[in-house]
Amino acid sequence: MKYNVIGGEMSTAEMAEYTRMLQKKYPERLFREITFKLDGDYVDVDYVYDTVPFDRIRRITGYLVGNMTRWNDGKRAEEADRVKHSV
Repeated sequence: MKYNVIGGEMSTAEMAEYTRMLQKKYPERLFREITFKLDGDYVDVDYVYDTVPFDRIRRITGYLVGNMTRWNDGKRAEEADRVKHSV
């Protein structure tokens, strides 16, 4: 990750704390670059995050899903037993 500080100096501990707060607020995002703009006691934080690859969404057994990683054993068995139609 790349850090930019504009308008002064910032400790690595402070940058790490802002980064932790951003990751807590946006847990699904992968940050590529964070810019801190210092203005006296105020800090403006701008960030750029990596794009997340698009997951294909399908309708399986009545549910819209991207993948089946979070399914329980019963739902996995239901998907395995379904009749698959060819086009």
